[in-house]
Amino acid sequence: MIGRAVAWTMVAALLGSSTALAQDVPGIEICTAEKTMERRTSCLQSNVNFLKTSIDKVRLEQQQKLDAANRQIEALKTTLAAMQKTVEQLQSAQKKPEPAAAKDTSPAKTDAK
Repeated sequence: MIGRAVAWTMVAALLGSSTALAQDVPGIEICTAEKTMERRTSCLQSNVNFLKTSIDKVRLEQQQKLDAANRQIEALKTTLAAMQKTVEQLQSAQKKPEPAAAKDTSPAKTDAK
């Protein structure tokens, strides 16, 4: 019996708090429900302001992502140039002929019996 009372009290509290939290949340409103022209105009202006704010926020986020991507591209280009230089150095070192001292310098065998 007490458990049911607690459960109903919690449900009532949750339902009551959700409606209170839902008020004054910015977003798109349905302006056709307004009867007077002034209220309808105000509602539409509120929608326009909300959309402008949303667009500006998304534009700023995307510009930041684009700037970060461009910085990463430049860093990768720098790394690639350094790697290409290293590869060229390794290839040029590999193409140089080996010195004559590296050839077979073991003494010739003689037949001594």
